[in-house]
Amino acid sequence: MTPVRVLAVASEVYPIIKTGGLADVAGALPIALKAHGVEMRTLMPGYPDVMRLLSGAEEIRRWPDYFGGPGRLLAGARDGLDLFVLDVPHLYERPGNPYVTADGVDWPDNGVRFAALSRIAADIGHGLVPAFVPDVVHAHDWQAGLAPAYLHYDNRPRPGTVMTIHNMAYQGKFSRELVGSIGLPWDSFNVDGVEYFGGISFLKAGLQLADRITTVSPTYAREIQSDEGGMGFGGLLRERASVLSGILNGIDISVWNPHTDPHIAYRFSAEELPFRSANKAALQQRLGLDPRPDALLLGVISRLSWQKGLDLLLKAMPTILGDGMQLALLGSGDAELQDRYQGTARGHPGRIAAVIGYDEALAHLIQAGSDALLVPSRFEPCGLTQLCALRYGAVPIVSRVGGLADTVTDAATGFTFGPVTSENLSAALARASLAFHDKPAWRQLQLAGLATDVSWRNRAGEYATLYRDLVASRRTA
Repeated sequence: MTPVRVLAVASEVYPIIKTGGLADVAGALPIALKAHGVEMRTLMPGYPDVMRLLSGAEEIRRWPDYFGGPGRLLAGARDGLDLFVLDVPHLYERPGNPYVTADGVDWPDNGVRFAALSRIAADIGHGLVPAFVPDVVHAHDWQAGLAPAYLHYDNRPRPGTVMTIHNMAYQGKFSRELVGSIGLPWDSFNVDGVEYFGGISFLKAGLQLADRITTVSPTYAREIQSDEGGMGFGGLLRERASVLSGILNGIDISVWNPHTDPHIAYRFSAEELPFRSANKAALQQRLGLDPRPDALLLGVISRLSWQKGLDLLLKAMPTILGDGMQLALLGSGDAELQDRYQGTARGHPGRIAAVIGYDEALAHLIQAGSDALLVPSRFEPCGLTQLCALRYGAVPIVSRVGGLADTVTDAATGFTFGPVTSENLSAALARASLAFHDKPAWRQLQLAGLATDVSWRNRAGEYATLYRDLVASRRTA
């Protein structure tokens, strides 16, 4: 097995900093790849939380002026991850969310902030760090999308490049004036480069110029080649279909392990499923739900948004209430949806609970204590909560889109519905309720889910094969 060196570029990495599923992938994939002969180091920005956790990192390079202020490149390790950190305080030393202000508005200099990340990725690709010269630079989402562009327009020998789409909805669009100030040549500003409807798109740059494109499920790879699913990039992705592939995400099964999970009330395994009831009781008590073991308890752990279909779930509330179900929701996002869920919970105490925000321990308890886990997304590149649900014996009820369609089998490991409407969601809830009250049938669904491989083991192997194929193709080109 030929060793391969890969530089991953990501704007967030779990458990160091997380706002969504990108962080989970960026944190778990490098560790899983070690078994496949891939040495991966991950480049990320030096946000305040990152700098606190890597206080003893080694300084590799220093610049008096890096995109408008002093900067350093650091190397360190944390939680089994080998990291490069771009420490540029004037770009990254900001509190809270990495991308938006406290008011939820994008930082106005996000274009410069993430261009700087991509530029240093390209420099590492060119050999800036002699001890680690990568064979491949793997860019994750729009924040790293300029890395393939810088490498392309540098017109020097370079490593192979891979661009992974975690969500087509986020495209990193900025004005054309940014081009010169971030060090791209003006000849990059065209339809075959970074130009996108008169401005630039970091995601478009990566999709156009990377050697290979991946996304996080086979079904989503097909969906994004349509005009609707491609969100403006369907035509480009159809043109590049020969280098586009879908590789399912996995989850870190050492973190998501009901047999060892420190966040749940009672640990259990597939052979100890009756012990899940203790977690259900603990979840009901914590959230003020009626202590009813006979009620189908639905869990939701989600961003509250149109994409996630959480408005449809509100419309399906008569089915939930009329059929004696309970709902435990954890999430944040759209202010109107937050208010509506909180109002619904106030109107139905003991039946509906809504916790606005994110709580890692509560997320684990919802997986361990809810009977079913709801993911009614209108589109979903992969989804991770349904993978955790399978691992914890919470039966997934999901829309038949993207990675949800690839990971949940209707009436075998969960319930799927489509097209994505409130009526079809209500019908799926009714089917789940019937199955829940047939204890042998429900137990079979749970056991089938628990037997599903949701780990990174085989999926990491697909990335390793992709890297090796890319390296081999460039050597023979």
